[in-house]
Amino acid sequence: MNVLAIRQDNNGDVLLMGPALRALASGATRVTLVCGPSGHAAATALPGIDDVIVFEAAWIEANPTPVELGAIETFVRRVAELRIDEALIFTSFHQSPLPTALLLRMAGVPRIAAISDDYPGALLDVRHRGVPDDLHEVERALSLARAAGYEPPPHDEGRLAMRVAERNPLAHRAPYLVVHPGATVPARAWDPRANRALVAALAARGETVIVTGGAGERELCAYVAGETLAVNLAGETDFTTLARVIADADALIVGNTGAAHVAAAVGTPVVSLFPPTIPAVRFRPWMVPHVLLGDQEIVCRGCRARVCPFESQPCLGVVTVDDVVRALDSVRAPREAAVV
Repeated sequence: MNVLAIRQDNNGDVLLMGPALRALASGATRVTLVCGPSGHAAATALPGIDDVIVFEAAWIEANPTPVELGAIETFVRRVAELRIDEALIFTSFHQSPLPTALLLRMAGVPRIAAISDDYPGALLDVRHRGVPDDLHEVERALSLARAAGYEPPPHDEGRLAMRVAERNPLAHRAPYLVVHPGATVPARAWDPRANRALVAALAARGETVIVTGGAGERELCAYVAGETLAVNLAGETDFTTLARVIADADALIVGNTGAAHVAAAVGTPVVSLFPPTIPAVRFRPWMVPHVLLGDQEIVCRGCRARVCPFESQPCLGVVTVDDVVRALDSVRAPREAAVV
């Protein structure tokens, strides 16, 4: 069975598909994963995948490039050449699988499965419906795999997993904490001033702090590190090296962004500064000790805002540095006391 899996979104979203992709791999002879450019690093770090195709979906990416007929035709031809037996389109709760399903039909894929409440016409052979709203993204993906006839392999506990770099450039700094202040969506991160105050407080009590981020977040991370001895690692690692740094940390302090799912994949406890722009029940750190901070019952929860319209960002503005330090202490020792 030659299976095509599609998950076109950011690195964190791709990592959350891991358990479902392992289920496909246990019942298929070959699994190819289609991802977008913003999820390529995670796709290549997942176990159980034989090949990765990068194709940007203008209906999924936050900042897509203009749609070009040539790119569409190239993708359709490549899928047709693979002679796929079955395709599963994995999406988040607010995304439609139908544009992708149309392209797969054009490529001649004979069986296509996806979660879709919208009428799919002839685009889907397995239309998985009635998925509960309060289901985590990992469970949502597994439910589609099962609907298509794929069960996780025996003894698979359903945790996230990924390959990490062998070498940690900061191993000599251990023990340390990681503060990851940025997010691909600005409304899903804590205020930089609060992150800076946190790093200063941690440094004052003798903690070694590593501040991480992407190449475009160097300035943010330098500001957060402040005048302390915190190490600014922004833009200095690839994805698997960042994962190794997080894997060796005592804990990660982070907003709702991909680094939280990296921590879950490598088993590092998380202090999750989670603004409820999207429901925490769907995207909180999966099967790893964590504490969830932020007003999850605020009136504007579920807004899906990319930039909070309120300067104070009230859902996270209620969180203090002391709240984060207490949460940090609870996930570090004893870990059993943390929320899982």
